[in-house]
Amino acid sequence: MPTRELKNVRFKRIVAEAAGCTRCPAMCERTAVLSELNGSVAARIMFIGEAPGRKGADRTRKPFSGDQSGKNFDRFLASIGLSRAQIFITSAALCNPRTDSGANRRPGKTELANCSEFLRRTIEIIDPAVVVTLGSVALDALKSIAPHDLSLKHSAATVHSWDGRVLVPIYHPSPQVLASHRREAEQLRDYKVVARAIKQANLQLNVCSFAA
Repeated sequence: MPTRELKNVRFKRIVAEAAGCTRCPAMCERTAVLSELNGSVAARIMFIGEAPGRKGADRTRKPFSGDQSGKNFDRFLASIGLSRAQIFITSAALCNPRTDSGANRRPGKTELANCSEFLRRTIEIIDPAVVVTLGSVALDALKSIAPHDLSLKHSAATVHSWDGRVLVPIYHPSPQVLASHRREAEQLRDYKVVARAIKQANLQLNVCSFAA
């Protein structure tokens, strides 16, 4: 396993490359959300979201912060005794995708493909034992790194083996998802599965213990 110093050097390199990336014409005026604010390079748990939100990470430069999705995410982490200091957070698309009117939109296939190399290298550098995807876009983005046949609908809140790691797909913490697809109580149960996966990976973290 690379030393923390080597990880830092490699991470700073990819941060600089992402900051200068101009592969997506619609996002050239925005900056990739990738820096030390994403978390520690020594983290053993990685959360992967869809893309930075216009009112959230695109503004604060810190994933899942500054908007309601971030507040929900922090609440769900706290429910299992997990802190941001223990995790690394990134996203399938590093820049905020917007419609012509300025609203958030889902990143397109080409945009996700353009970012896939950054995602692959970030996973390689951080080398997490546990990967948690937040939503279907993040789960599907992993297919370009190592194949899997999982779907959020059928695989949510279940523990899988992927690319030599433990993978737990769960739903995105956005208000829209909470209102229509995965209610608060269900998402809280999902995070209990994340806690069990962390324990199964033998990570020495102070997360809450739950029965299977």
